[in-house]
Amino acid sequence: MRSGELASAAGVNVQTLRYYERRGLLPQPRRSPGGHRDYDSAAVRLLRLVRAAQRLGFTLDEIAALLGAHSRRQPSSGLRGRAREKLREIDGRMAELATVRDALARVVDAECDSLTHCAEADCPLSAGELAGP
Repeated sequence: MRSGELASAAGVNVQTLRYYERRGLLPQPRRSPGGHRDYDSAAVRLLRLVRAAQRLGFTLDEIAALLGAHSRRQPSSGLRGRAREKLREIDGRMAELATVRDALARVVDAECDSLTHCAEADCPLSAGELAGP
């Protein structure tokens, strides 16, 4: 299949497809006698896999490393370990978001309508817990 067909089938645009090729996430395809790129069905699966990994929070560099390990036929690509790291990162972000959510709920409950007034009054924001060091 050609570039446009592959991009459509995988749910990406052609520019993304070319970018993934330049990054080495997608192998260079065969060329037709006329010079057109000719992809097989494995390219669709690979693109979908890359997109799914991105949705899980993996960066393109991390995905490239995982795909590189797979392409070298290593017995372990490290996916499980990297997934554990992502889980720890997400747990940390969720804890931070819970803190922010709780502070916002206290602002709403305290009926703070002015940031300036809030700084002078007994407002949850003036406690400084979110201000950082």
